[in-house]
Amino acid sequence: MVLRLGIPAMCAQFFNILYSIVDRAFVGHIAADGEIALASIGICAPVLTAITAFSSLVGIGGASVMSISIGKKDYKNARLAMNNAIILLLCLSAILTILSLIFVKPLLYALGCSDIMYPYASGYFKIYVTGTVAVLCGTGMNQFILAFGNAKRGMLTVMIGAIVNTILDPIFIYVFHMGIYGAAVATVIAQFCVLLYVLFFLFSDKPAFKLSYSHLNYPIVRQILTIGSLPFFIMLFDNLLVISLNFTLRKYGGNIMGDRYISCAAVVQSFMVLVFYPAQGITAGCGTLYSYHYGAGHYDKVMQVFRYVFYLCVGYMLLLCVAAQLIPETFAYIFIQEETAVILSASCIRKYTLGLLGVAIQYAIVDGLTAMGQIRLALPISFFRKILYIICVFLFPVFCSLENVFYAETISDIAGASVTVIVFITMIIPKFRLNRSIYN
Repeated sequence: MVLRLGIPAMCAQFFNILYSIVDRAFVGHIAADGEIALASIGICAPVLTAITAFSSLVGIGGASVMSISIGKKDYKNARLAMNNAIILLLCLSAILTILSLIFVKPLLYALGCSDIMYPYASGYFKIYVTGTVAVLCGTGMNQFILAFGNAKRGMLTVMIGAIVNTILDPIFIYVFHMGIYGAAVATVIAQFCVLLYVLFFLFSDKPAFKLSYSHLNYPIVRQILTIGSLPFFIMLFDNLLVISLNFTLRKYGGNIMGDRYISCAAVVQSFMVLVFYPAQGITAGCGTLYSYHYGAGHYDKVMQVFRYVFYLCVGYMLLLCVAAQLIPETFAYIFIQEETAVILSASCIRKYTLGLLGVAIQYAIVDGLTAMGQIRLALPISFFRKILYIICVFLFPVFCSLENVFYAETISDIAGASVTVIVFITMIIPKFRLNRSIYN
């Protein structure tokens, strides 16, 4: 069952990666200003990802509540979870779109934007946020498709968006000569295609129950936001990591080298998308297994899911870790052409990815605990790694060369994995054993 749900969800995230990878690849190869345009997308990325985090807040939270309720045979609350989720996502979409358009300039400059970058970054950003309703509702409600056990259909949902985006990107960027703005237009159109497909499925007779209108049920809303808060704050903290890195590179690199290093950081973050998204796909696809078995009291099966998800994550991370050390230049050439920038980006990728196996441990355990609603256990071990990263980012340039700041990810990955294993062995396993003996 882990393979049946985890592998399609993992494949779906590969297609989801195309949103980011394709945009940056085409933009990075724009004649004359490709490197500065790529850096501009890197500047926009944290706030755009922060907006997307709200889809996880409601989508993952609501899907987990629905799965836990189904495990308890509480079908009324299961329906309420899905119906309340779409209302929350629509409200959040309207609020976030308005605020983003009002505060675009201070936001981008706070993220490290330079005067040279601003025309590129602001145009891309304004077009992108017009699709906020499609991003939040499409991505968020796709979690319910996964929760119904339709991992292949969830994969198809993401494939539709990725394929549309890949086809439209070169048309808008090169044929219509829209440059970086064309990449944003293509992405928005693709996101609306995803939303239409998700709504078509959820309003059909194919899921166990249809999406319909319900008044907000505040106990259900509270459960959704409580469970969804961890993936939401994790995504926000992940953005804070990118922001802190860009800020440090700007501060210590100056105007010229700052832009060059931020471009390299955009390449590194593009590689990390390859790392994180598929791993998240595995854990998200298996989230319904965690939720259902935990709600039903099947603690032995919960431990089995932990084990198999861990095996999948480790296998994937090991493959990426080897590739990052052996052929990072191959990946860098996808985004940039200038030889010096390629060499610098490859060096940064090597430094950044030495501890990838530690990420596999954290994903398997933290995301599993989140799906079961065990936020108090998952939150501290997730935030420890991120806080350590930020500390390293700000301290390293004071004591060594600026390029060594990219070791911050490796150090935090190894230390975070060590703490996670200790907590899992000393607190989580004994708790499951106790619950199993009480349940039996």
